[in-house]
Amino acid sequence: MTSTLTISHLTKAFDGLAALSDVSLHVAAGERVALLGHNGAGKSTMMKIILGLIAADQGDISVCGAAPGSAAARMQVAYLPENTAFHPALTGLEQITHYLRLRGESPGLAMGLLDRVGLGHAAKRRIGTYSKGMRQRVGLAQTLIGQPRLLVLDEPTSGLDPVSRRDFYTLLDDLAADGAAILLSSHALTEVEARTDRLLILSKGQLVASGTLPDLRRKAALPVALHITPHNGYASDLMVALPGAIAVRGDLHLTCAQDEKLATLAQIAELQAKIEDLEILPPSLEDIYSHFSRRDGQ
Repeated sequence: MTSTLTISHLTKAFDGLAALSDVSLHVAAGERVALLGHNGAGKSTMMKIILGLIAADQGDISVCGAAPGSAAARMQVAYLPENTAFHPALTGLEQITHYLRLRGESPGLAMGLLDRVGLGHAAKRRIGTYSKGMRQRVGLAQTLIGQPRLLVLDEPTSGLDPVSRRDFYTLLDDLAADGAAILLSSHALTEVEARTDRLLILSKGQLVASGTLPDLRRKAALPVALHITPHNGYASDLMVALPGAIAVRGDLHLTCAQDEKLATLAQIAELQAKIEDLEILPPSLEDIYSHFSRRDGQ
């Protein structure tokens, strides 16, 4: 795949304190990549460098084949901050029409953009009457102007209700299918676990993990949990057969290492006559994130 965003050995410090240390990553065309990290991990600094708002101290960065902040890069990049701000006296339609004119695009595209983010019904209402979620959708509409090749999104679902969040990720799916590269920062781990292609985890300015969710599960080597529901009267038999199991309200809870999973399942399969149900719970993204981004004293 062609890399739309490439970062090599990126370093940035403020007053002698490292915000980013030797970070290298890429985002390919059509790829949805989640950037995860605690507050102060370096996510915002990285986004500002990508956008050309601040300069790196060291390292190389290519944004759509151009230098960050250059005219060529700005024409192909869209950014959505966590907290959007628009003129409250303008309607949603007027605001998007204004942005279209700034980008040299046809003002006639405004209603279609608002429809695409679910704001067509409120297009002629003043933004001052919008909820936070509605203002966030105005921001989403603005990012779609000019069919950007790279979208940089900072907590993009902030303020959105569950249905709007689902619609937002469906929109991202469509954009990625059309070839857009997407880099989004989010603390909503359950959302990004299911709706992104690859995960990047920053901790104290360093890229501590990168890969798909299965990749990170293998690297973290966290235990797999198994929840067993016995047939009536067989709980004690199962406790004897599975000495590592813990009784939890009549059920059994068992953990095993990743490389012991198949052997443990084979052992449980031999007891299937005494088992009503079995649930396998692999490490969640929250577990993996906590493992890789653990900070001193936390």
